[in-house]
Amino acid sequence: MEIIFHETETEIRHAADFDLEKTFNCGQCFRWHRQEGDPSEDAFIGVAYGRAARVRQTGEGIFISGGREDFEFLWRDYFDIERDYDAIRKMLAVDPYMTRAAEYGAGIRILRQEPWEALCTFIVSQCNNIPRITQIVENLCHLFGEPVAFERETLYAFPAPEIVASLSEEDLAPLRSGYRARYILGAARAVAEGRLDLEALKKAPERKAIEALKTLDGVGEKVAQCAALFGLGKLNAFPVDTWMKKALSAEYGGGVDLARFAPYAGIAQQYIFHYARSSARSSS
Repeated sequence: MEIIFHETETEIRHAADFDLEKTFNCGQCFRWHRQEGDPSEDAFIGVAYGRAARVRQTGEGIFISGGREDFEFLWRDYFDIERDYDAIRKMLAVDPYMTRAAEYGAGIRILRQEPWEALCTFIVSQCNNIPRITQIVENLCHLFGEPVAFERETLYAFPAPEIVASLSEEDLAPLRSGYRARYILGAARAVAEGRLDLEALKKAPERKAIEALKTLDGVGEKVAQCAALFGLGKLNAFPVDTWMKKALSAEYGGGVDLARFAPYAGIAQQYIFHYARSSARSSS
């Protein structure tokens, strides 16, 4: 990749291993929304760490709104620009199925999300589908997040745990999140009160971090694995949901030795998830 700084945009040239459509729609994040416009490009608007951006892709070029300061402060790290996904994909090609999944998923990058946002989002994800998760998360941000002015629009940041911790289940009723509201509040209070130190967990061993997350009510193995992978940077975490169970059962008899994918089992998971879900849609 080559980084070129323009006055109002940062351009990433030769971004063969960065596909916006795949990255934003593979179930890891729910705050980037497609913008209609030029059919020759994919364009999305989103908010991360309280900052908004428009990101668009034309061929192998990606353009991120804002100049050098914004890119170096946030987006270089957020989009995991420095990681060599081509080398990882080759390393993960340990069998025919994984080779196909990795090739199909080429361009997916693991977003380095804010830990609290990832934890809360995947609590919302329990027994839910992507459109509904997206709507609940957007409503949460609109009702309780700080406004972010962007290109004549008002977007909203993800609300801080201290803000959510001060709310009641009645306050969250408009989200229509059901039983998850209690778990959202419990997690927010644990983080706000310092009983769960997410920044410390980023530095902790993967299994220790996952077990700490599971001390929260409503956080089981799958949610903890998701929060670890997408919010704590634990790239060997391996969340297993319904799609993953079906794929693992069909291709590996129900289980797979994750040591084969180490230390990037989480990236393998994204390739399998995207491949399995896309294959099911194309055959229906």
